[in-house]
Amino acid sequence: MIKQLLQKVFRRRASANTHTQLPAAQIIPAAKHKINQKHISQAALKTCDQLQKAGFQAYIVGGAVRDLLLNHPPKDFDVATNATPEQVHKIFRRSRIIGRRFRLVHVLWGHETIEVSTFRGHHQSEGDAETNDSGRIIRDNVFGSIEEDSVRRDFTANALYYDPKRQEVLDFHHGVADIRAKTLRMIGDPTTRYQEDPVRMLRAVRLSAKLGLKLERDTEMPIRKLADLLEDVPPSRLFDEMLKLFLSGHAIESIGALRTQQLHHGLLPLLDVVLEQPLGEKFVMLALKNTDERISSGKSSNPSFLFATLLWHEVLLAWQQNQKRGEHMIPALHEAMNEVIDKQAEKMAIHNRYTATMKEIWAMQPRFEQRSGKRPYALLTHPRYRAGYDFLLLRCASGELPQEIGDWWTRFSDAGTEERTAMLLPESGPKKRRRKPRKKKSAGGEAV
Repeated sequence: MIKQLLQKVFRRRASANTHTQLPAAQIIPAAKHKINQKHISQAALKTCDQLQKAGFQAYIVGGAVRDLLLNHPPKDFDVATNATPEQVHKIFRRSRIIGRRFRLVHVLWGHETIEVSTFRGHHQSEGDAETNDSGRIIRDNVFGSIEEDSVRRDFTANALYYDPKRQEVLDFHHGVADIRAKTLRMIGDPTTRYQEDPVRMLRAVRLSAKLGLKLERDTEMPIRKLADLLEDVPPSRLFDEMLKLFLSGHAIESIGALRTQQLHHGLLPLLDVVLEQPLGEKFVMLALKNTDERISSGKSSNPSFLFATLLWHEVLLAWQQNQKRGEHMIPALHEAMNEVIDKQAEKMAIHNRYTATMKEIWAMQPRFEQRSGKRPYALLTHPRYRAGYDFLLLRCASGELPQEIGDWWTRFSDAGTEERTAMLLPESGPKKRRRKPRKKKSAGGEAV
């Protein structure tokens, strides 16, 4: 009881200290920030408009504002407001309240979803908030003012609020100046902020690589020392952040930054081992280069394919070991797939909808080496053939398989019927003897 009372007193004092140090906003007019409203989602504009008409404050916030200032087309638009989740939900018929750690509202506009958050107060204030022994916030539904909310945001470049009605940017932490200086700076004490949410370390790496921003010295310094805190992050959150990192369009730079900060060990268990093998590293880097090029050209990239490439060399190693123990080739491969996915799931849970496709891509690989009889025709009709074929080409390009196998499949898939028949290789190995059909017996027991 005494401990609980002391915690309450501490929280009140911390909250009071926070309130006395709240920043004032620098208001940047349209003539200076030069954000083009044509680049803003109509769904985000309508969300802000309806909240403001209902008497609430509403701003486009965070990464979208940062990207607009950098002339990067924003991928997502978030809105921050002083309306509670229940009040937001009441305003928008097509909306739903989500989350337990952070309660948010998803407002649906056709195929687009706008995430609306209520201004956060300090997590040490009284209310629905909880931290664990390491300082990580495990629940945070303490609401506050826009000034308090700005303090709660991670980087100065993300603590920017754009009012579409007034066309003004509210800048509480000199974020615009940092963006112009190509600097990524943490708000508050970096060590404390990383302890509150270790995923911020990954976010720092991702944003610096994606946006070409240099990590400010104090922001960068604690990362290596605190890297072990990532082990305390729920696997699903870790997966979501890694997916953003690999699909940012700057995956190669991100991998380099992860290595520099020594954050790659243990994130994808075994990936650090792959990156220390010359053949494995070449394969992974080719896959990431392919992914970056697709995203840069506006094409989509399949997470299943990406994670299949990242974990392939560990599957390959386990497959070879299983065969050395005497297991047949195909059962040995399936056992290897399950071993690798189960081991990596201990740290970072890849969603089942992705692992099923990953296994299909892996399972096709031995079939590409069978180029006789009816087998190649059957493989062409596989629903995942294209993904499996692209995966094969990466294996050939990295030197894992002879290039002529990839070239053969490229020609075979484009060839006509006669050319395909001529391309088939002769059957190897002993032919299976066809079993004679059993003769039926008559009612009297005689063979007919």
